[in-house]
Amino acid sequence: MEQKFSVSLSKIIKELSLTVAYMPNDPDEIKIKSKDITRPGLELTGFLDFFDTSRIIIFGNTENSYLSRFSSEQRFHVIERLFSMQPPAIIVTRDIVPYPELMSAAEKCKIAVLRSTEPTSSVTAALVNYTNIELAPRVTRHGVLVEVYGEGLLLVGDSGVGKSETAIELIKRGHRLIADDAVEIRKVSNSQLIGSAPENIRHFIELRGIGIINARRIFGMGSVKLSEKIDMVINLEQWDNTKVYDRMGMSSEMTEILGNQVPICTIPVKPGRNLAVIIEVAAMNNRQRKMGYNAARELFAALGLEYPEMEEENEVKTIDF
Repeated sequence: MEQKFSVSLSKIIKELSLTVAYMPNDPDEIKIKSKDITRPGLELTGFLDFFDTSRIIIFGNTENSYLSRFSSEQRFHVIERLFSMQPPAIIVTRDIVPYPELMSAAEKCKIAVLRSTEPTSSVTAALVNYTNIELAPRVTRHGVLVEVYGEGLLLVGDSGVGKSETAIELIKRGHRLIADDAVEIRKVSNSQLIGSAPENIRHFIELRGIGIINARRIFGMGSVKLSEKIDMVINLEQWDNTKVYDRMGMSSEMTEILGNQVPICTIPVKPGRNLAVIIEVAAMNNRQRKMGYNAARELFAALGLEYPEMEEENEVKTIDF
């Protein structure tokens, strides 16, 4: 069964810079569980058969103008009927002063009333974008997430293989750390995964022999980032002489995270290999592939050879990390 997430109304108020017109309870205790919003149309006429009580209601110029045609008593009845469905909150946009009847109905039905000076479309877009991230399906995985040349790279592998040490070297080379040890991955769409660090361990790195360090304090604010999309997974493993590693890069292996497929490559680790430089090249090569360029294909063409088309161009490879 899919786990459901929620975000407190207080966080939404802070994120969207909303002002409180009426708050019946502690906003930390009011939980928002839907990514969608309601712009009431038919609902104001009394059609509430498919009304979703988990959505925040947005009131703009259109809704306000519609209510202006009613008498005070009728207006109260229309709004009270809507608020009786117990939506979590209502946001009045464009710095519109809520009708006294709206405030009375909100107090009677215990519905939070918030205000914004921004246009309705801006508030709607900001709210949907924020809740898409906060309410997205998520999973926490062991690994290190870094941004290299604008590419989000998730480094995975057995404990002690050198993920954190490689991250330090990448930071020294001007790249940025997002998360070490535990990476919280959120599925914000069917094509995009966002990774971040749990708040309590954000910016910290564990280095064996040294201990815990704070990357932000040692290397500066430019060395860290709060979140980053995951463009590629890099699996670090100890070099195995009995294993045949890909030398041409003709096939594109994929791994699955939260139902999304992400490119993955395996980099063998042994003394003398500069992992930071190799990972930089992997990031740039992945970007070129996304733009349609394949170096192996060009080399085969330059040698006058036919490029061997793979039976399955993208092999789905399942890894545990």
